Amino acid sequence: MALDQSFVGRTYPPTDPYEVGREKIREFAVAVGDANPAYADPEAAKALGHRDVLAPPTFVFAITFKAAGQVIEDPQLGLDYSRVVHGDQRFAYTRPVYAGDRLTVTSTIEAIKTMAGNDILDIRGEVHDEAGEHVVTAWTKLVARAAGTEEA
Repeated sequence: MALDQSFVGRTYPPTDPYEVGREKIREFAVAVGDANPAYADPEAAKALGHRDVLAPPTFVFAITFKAAGQVIEDPQLGLDYSRVVHGDQRFAYTRPVYAGDRLTVTSTIEAIKTMAGNDILDIRGEVHDEAGEHVVTAWTKLVARAAGTEEA
């Protein structure tokens, strides 16, 4: 069953603030194999002109995808998450994410398409800091595979 097109443009409430920790940034950088010292050492980050350690560019996926859970779990939308694969991800930054930032995410359904029986859902996550300033926009594309596409 195709997703309801009337959900395009629907915006969900902002998340509770997520406080970005130095250790979370370091762990993420290790997990993705990025040894940039600005992700772990405050002095290295400051030498590059940053106020504290900064997060790798894809770090915000963790909080924007969690925020997208409001969309995914919306029973009125009717998305069958057991059929979902991650289709694409992109980011547009206003400024880096730093340790100590308290970030909220507001998710909006930007597009719903059906192609070859697959539902394609585009979710935009607007990330703001505690002062309400824009930090980054993240776009997540989810594909709900059509019934009968399971692998043997």
